Amino acid sequence: MSKFGKVAVLFGGRSAEREVSLKSGAAVLAALQRSGVDAHAFDPAERDLSDLKKEKFERVFNILHGRYGEDGTVQGALELMGIPYTGSGVMASALAMDKWRTKLVWKAAGLPIADYELLTADSDWEGVVRRLGLPLFVKPANEGSSVGISKVKKIEELKAAYELAARYDRLVLAERFIDGHEVQFPIVGDRVLPSIRIETPHEFYDYEAKYLADDTRYTCPGLPPEAEKQLADIVMRSFHVLGCSGWARVDLIIDKSGQPYFLEMNTLPGMTDHSLVPMGARQAGISFEQLVLQILEGAGIGK
Repeated sequence: MSKFGKVAVLFGGRSAEREVSLKSGAAVLAALQRSGVDAHAFDPAERDLSDLKKEKFERVFNILHGRYGEDGTVQGALELMGIPYTGSGVMASALAMDKWRTKLVWKAAGLPIADYELLTADSDWEGVVRRLGLPLFVKPANEGSSVGISKVKKIEELKAAYELAARYDRLVLAERFIDGHEVQFPIVGDRVLPSIRIETPHEFYDYEAKYLADDTRYTCPGLPPEAEKQLADIVMRSFHVLGCSGWARVDLIIDKSGQPYFLEMNTLPGMTDHSLVPMGARQAGISFEQLVLQILEGAGIGK
């Protein structure tokens, strides 16, 4: 498809999510090439970004995950070079990558979130448990793919969980456990795709359950039709209030009474064989090739 010109697929990178990005990027690259797009692999961990300009790439499909790819840094470089790219712009990418600041914005906009607080090495662990209860989750504010996350069942585990998360980020969150099921909504363009309900025999939907295990169960659509329809508007609102564009995936917990709690926004979600955006797209009648072309179609600058 010559209308896209020469396309770089950015994947790999230097984050803790490099391996997942390599898998996502390989799938995207192959799908674009099958569709006749002049697409080329580009790993910014191995090449200088300025090569994009030197080699006259006209568009970028960004499928980097985590830091230096999903957090606004690459987006800013592409803006300076004037190269259109997929996904959200600088501000929305940086904001959505930060789970704490995302929660602040969502709460200000009236969207439901789980109670949480920031942890430090000097936190009063007993006070945290008293306020949030047990079990609770501890997670780095600026990582994805469940990197550095722990489910804490006993107060004695809290300090170690903080120390694990602090290896990945200086901002660490403790979040109240919501007894319910995890549901994720893909968004492509201005459309909320069918949700996916996740059930795993693991303690929670961790890295292994996401990318390695074969016993994680996915149901798509994840909710009854009426609930799916009702949530679509608030899901799109969570996307727009952060300034997101192009595509993303919103993660929620829905408790036993049907109350949703927004967890996080993924502005560059996975595109592996275990990934959920392609699953929601398939349910909506969109093939993987059509999905990547739709995302590429939305590439731009000045978002």
